[in-house]
Amino acid sequence: MRLFAGSSEQFIQDSTRNEIATKLRSAFFDYYRYNPSPAEINSWRNSLKEISNVFVEADLTDHGVILEYQLPLTSKRLDCLISGKDKNDNDNAIIIELKQWSKCREASGDNEVLTWVGGDEREVLHPSVQVAQYTMYLQDTHTAFYADENPVFLNSCTYLHNYSYDSEDVIFSDKFSEIIKDYPLFTADNTDGLKGFLLTKLENGDGLEVLQKIENGKYKPSKKLMDHVGNLIKGKPEYTLLDEQLVVFDKVLSCVKNSFFDDQKKVVIVKGGPGTGKSVIAINLMSSLLLDGYNAQYATGSRAFTETLRKIVGMRGSAQFKYFNSYMNEEQNSLDVLIADEAHRIRKTSNNRYTPRERKSEIPQIEELIDVAKVLVLFIDDDQIVRPDEIGSVEFIKAYAKKNNCQIFEYELEAQFRCNGSDGFVNWINNTLGIQKTANIIWTQQEEFDFKIMSSPEELEASIIEKMNDGFNGRLTAGFCWPWSQPNRDGTLVDDVTIGDFTRPWNAKQDATKLAKGIPKASLWAYDLNGVNQIGCIYTIQGFEFDYVGVVFGKDLVYNFDTQRWEGHPEYSEDSVVKRSKDQFTDLVKNTYRVLLSRGMKGCYVYFMDKDTENFFKSRIEY
Repeated sequence: MRLFAGSSEQFIQDSTRNEIATKLRSAFFDYYRYNPSPAEINSWRNSLKEISNVFVEADLTDHGVILEYQLPLTSKRLDCLISGKDKNDNDNAIIIELKQWSKCREASGDNEVLTWVGGDEREVLHPSVQVAQYTMYLQDTHTAFYADENPVFLNSCTYLHNYSYDSEDVIFSDKFSEIIKDYPLFTADNTDGLKGFLLTKLENGDGLEVLQKIENGKYKPSKKLMDHVGNLIKGKPEYTLLDEQLVVFDKVLSCVKNSFFDDQKKVVIVKGGPGTGKSVIAINLMSSLLLDGYNAQYATGSRAFTETLRKIVGMRGSAQFKYFNSYMNEEQNSLDVLIADEAHRIRKTSNNRYTPRERKSEIPQIEELIDVAKVLVLFIDDDQIVRPDEIGSVEFIKAYAKKNNCQIFEYELEAQFRCNGSDGFVNWINNTLGIQKTANIIWTQQEEFDFKIMSSPEELEASIIEKMNDGFNGRLTAGFCWPWSQPNRDGTLVDDVTIGDFTRPWNAKQDATKLAKGIPKASLWAYDLNGVNQIGCIYTIQGFEFDYVGVVFGKDLVYNFDTQRWEGHPEYSEDSVVKRSKDQFTDLVKNTYRVLLSRGMKGCYVYFMDKDTENFFKSRIEY
């Protein structure tokens, strides 16, 4: 997706006539179905005018220009990309990150500066670091930049058109000298340097041909988290962290280093919805910390997710992957860092039915997690709480951190790396389910994410299998509206999920033993290819992602057109714990379907058992 693609001559003309911001605003609305903020429009008007003037002075009039170009499988957008040929007729493109900044202060992280953004002073990536991440990300995911015999050479720079050069300024400090050398930073008083940089790569023009090559490029399949954990732990990170992801990463490393000189505990809370890259940061942190010699452990409240990680990293590395209830009666500060993924699943205490009486404790689980580590990092989404005994909300955690005199850092991830990088789909689901009001009231189907409503469960299953036959991965899931039986005596599974003539088993229960050949344990259902033969429930799929997900939307949550409200129906639920949650039931089931619907990276297909609910979803779709 991009908001403008055309010749540099057309771009210059639109800028000169003060029409470019209006065109971008119109394109933005056509795509997203809501208007950009006034601040973003002003940013376009100011910054694009400045870079247009540079293009005129450099006589870059035979080139291609793309504005507000969305990085593959994320919701991040590049400001400007200009294409052309160098003196040897090689295809080239240059990303230009535009900033309206006028001053900065030093930040604690290795890659950050402090500047005024969005009405407040915030830690943000140094512009050269930011554009370096974008460059590496495109080179890794876009075929135009790596797959052809003559790929497009990609370079990047930043232009701070309100900034004046000062060798003593933090933005030019020694720690950024190497990155600036590779990804130059130009200020308002160095437009000659910017012109020279652009002409070195683009002097032969003919940029529309190169632009077409970029436009026609395809995206390499998104890297699956589980496939690469093994290499990450061995010290081969295969995910590029972008913007606020890298800010969080650097803040944690800074906290860990400082914890050796400061006795005050540190709690880093990272909020983010489905697909914002929480687990990607967590795994990268785990890899870096272990390689740097820190005693770091990774804990979750999900048996399926933890066991899958253990399976991939192997026996030797599995000891560093724990559960939230693994820290009862542990010594204070026995860990340097504890990374708590899916922290919304934290429980009141760590006791469970298998806890011996003598080991039972009334100490809150969050207190145990704070006590055991010098630095506690929590990745959390309040709207993924799906059981009444899951109490790990942001406010709950902050209250305990303050009680324990911890230094608290709070961050929020917004960019979307699932649902084909579509913020719009997740926002639309939040709006449609009445979880959160967003600007995405209507699903336009113009986005690249593939959302379809199926007429039968048979069609739903066939569509997912068809995608898997095409080389993608996928799973079927459903709301918890059918009994969940123990396996038959021969180890086969009972076909509990019954819809007319359609019958399928749930994935195996957590405590199921002696399963028949070809049936994965519950903890490995998402990882094992044979998992497609069962239907996954919320407790098995939470925390995982697939290319395509199929969802059976049951009758435990229906939309009532008469009252124009969502209604929870416990009588259709087979989740004994959630059924007893009384006033919480509807909200918990809403969160359940939000999780199920957001598991797909490329597509989500749904079959609705209740036709009014189906019709309500259809009323929110622009065909």
